[in-house]
Amino acid sequence: MDDVCGLRGRLNELKARTNAGLGSTTNRGVRELLTFHTPLDLVRERLPELPVACVRPERVSIAATWFRDNFPGDVLYAVKANPSLWALDAVYATGLRWFDVASENEIKLIASRYSDAKMAFMHPVKSRKAIERAYFEHGVRVFSLDCEAELEKIVAATQRADDLTLVVRLAVSNSDAVYALSNKFGVSETSAPALLQKARRFADNLGVSFHVGSQCMNPSAFRDAMDLASGLIREAGVIVDVVDVGGGFPSAYPSMTPPDLELYVKVIKEVFEQMPVAMNAKLWCEPGRAMVAESTSILARVELVKDGALHINDGSYGNLFDAAHCKWPFPVKAHRADRAFEGGEQTFKLYGPTCDSLDAMEGPFTLPADIREGDYIEFGMLGAYGVAMQTRFNGFGETENITVQDQPWTSMYGPVEKRVAAPARRPARKGSRRLKVVS
Repeated sequence: MDDVCGLRGRLNELKARTNAGLGSTTNRGVRELLTFHTPLDLVRERLPELPVACVRPERVSIAATWFRDNFPGDVLYAVKANPSLWALDAVYATGLRWFDVASENEIKLIASRYSDAKMAFMHPVKSRKAIERAYFEHGVRVFSLDCEAELEKIVAATQRADDLTLVVRLAVSNSDAVYALSNKFGVSETSAPALLQKARRFADNLGVSFHVGSQCMNPSAFRDAMDLASGLIREAGVIVDVVDVGGGFPSAYPSMTPPDLELYVKVIKEVFEQMPVAMNAKLWCEPGRAMVAESTSILARVELVKDGALHINDGSYGNLFDAAHCKWPFPVKAHRADRAFEGGEQTFKLYGPTCDSLDAMEGPFTLPADIREGDYIEFGMLGAYGVAMQTRFNGFGETENITVQDQPWTSMYGPVEKRVAAPARRPARKGSRRLKVVS
C-alpha cells in the first residue's frame, strides 16, 4: 500500500496485519480494527484504495441491548444479516446467546467462537449431511421446515432423535413489508394443519414461525400473522411449545420512517398472551436488519466521471447489492481529502467496478456537481446485507473494516432521529377470534 501523508509507520502496521490474515471483512474482531473519529478523517489520513466498511460496533450493542431488554422472549440474532466477527461479538457481549443460523458454515462460525451459544437451524431447506452434522457435531436441536419432505429428512438425518424442536414455518402476508419474502418459503393455510400434526409426532417441542417480510412498516402485520397461526393451531389440535415471530423489524432509512419498535413489541406481546399454546410456551424473534443496519456505512472511491455517471470501486457485486437492486433510499455523502466541494449539486447514476453492465445503481444519487476522480462516496445504513452480500466477481470485492465513531444518519434507538407514531391499526382478520391460552 502506498505511503500516504507521511504515515509510513501506521501503514506498515496495517500491511503486517493484512498479511497475518486480519484483512478479511468477516474474519476480524473488534480489537483488531483501526479507529477514526469520522469517515472524513479516514479519507484525509489514508486515502483508502479499497472500499471500506466503516463500522460502529456500539450501534449493534445499542440495538441488541434494546431487544434484550424489551422483547418478552428469546432473541435470536439472524447471522445472515451480518456475519462479521465484530458484529457477532457486539451481540454476544450484551448477553444474547441465541443465533439464527441458515447454513452449515454459519453453524461452524458460531460454534467455533462461542462455546455457550445456542443455535436454531432456521433455513427451511437443508441438506441431509448438514442436518446430520449440525445435530451430532454441533449440538443443534432446533430445525425449521415447511413441508413433509423436509420433516422426513430431519427425522432420518438425526436418527429419529427424541430431543428435537421442530418449527413449522407458515406462509403469511407480506403486504406491509418493503421487501416481500413470501414466495419461497412457508406452508400454506390448507396444508399447515396436517404438517403440524405430523411434526408433533416427532417433536419434543413443536413450534410455529413466519416472516412478515423485511422492513415491515406496520406492527399490525404481526397481529395478522399470529392470528393466522392461532387458527391453524386450533384446526390442527396440537400443543405448540414455541411461537417464533421471525424478523421483519424495521430500520429508519431516510424518507422511510417506521413506527416505534415498542409498538411492534406491544402487539406481539398482546397477541401471544391470547394464543392457544402451552402455558409455558416460549416466544422467539429473529432480528437481523434491525440489529445491525445502523452500524455500517460503505466508503467507495470515485474512479471516473463520465457522461453524467460516476464509476466507483464498489457496486452490486460487492457491498452495494441492496443499493443496486432494492433501490431503497440509502443516504449518500461525498468526501474530499484536500478541500471542500464547491458549487451546487446534481444527480448521478453510479456504476460499480466490474465489467458487467448490471453492476449499476440508477439512483438518482444527489452529490456535489464538482465531484471528481479520487473523491469518495459514503453510503449509509448498510450494516445489514452489505458486506454479507459481497462476491469476488472479476477479482473485485475486497473490503477493509475500519471503526469510526460518528453517529449514523438515522436511528430507531435514538438520539439521532425522533420516532413517530404508528399508523392506525387494521382490523383483525375475519375468523381470528382470540381465546384464552390453553395447555
